[in-house]
Amino acid sequence: MSNVLSTPPATSAEAAAHFAARLRYETDVSDVHADLEARVPGLFVVDSRSREAWQQGHLPGAVHLPTGEIAARAAELIPAGSVVVTYCWGPGCNGSTRAALEFAKLGYQVKEMIGGYEYWVREGLPVRAGGDVIRRPVDDLTAPSLGIVCGC
Repeated sequence: MSNVLSTPPATSAEAAAHFAARLRYETDVSDVHADLEARVPGLFVVDSRSREAWQQGHLPGAVHLPTGEIAARAAELIPAGSVVVTYCWGPGCNGSTRAALEFAKLGYQVKEMIGGYEYWVREGLPVRAGGDVIRRPVDDLTAPSLGIVCGC
């Protein structure tokens, strides 16, 4: 008996609908980095973590807006009609999911950056910490160590 097939897989049509829907709700650190570098208009990346976490390091170009402040402050920081990408610490934290929900309730189009700050750092992407922009070495379990894109 197969462990994988103990629950039958979805039909191809069901699978296509499922994976297409996931891509409507999620994005990854590589795509966010590319869009920040390209300065895509109308796209706002929001760090939903605490002030202490923000000060420890954050994505260059991100807006700091802790989840608990979104309802009160989103309109002053994020223009209506913008697309918002939320992030928090990483896969073990659902703060970006809660932040995305808050933005959706306010009428924003929103995606969640899977991997969060952890995978941004692990992929060797730039981080603003204090007044400096730094990069940590690439974790070769998350990205090619030669600094090229994964080609996914």
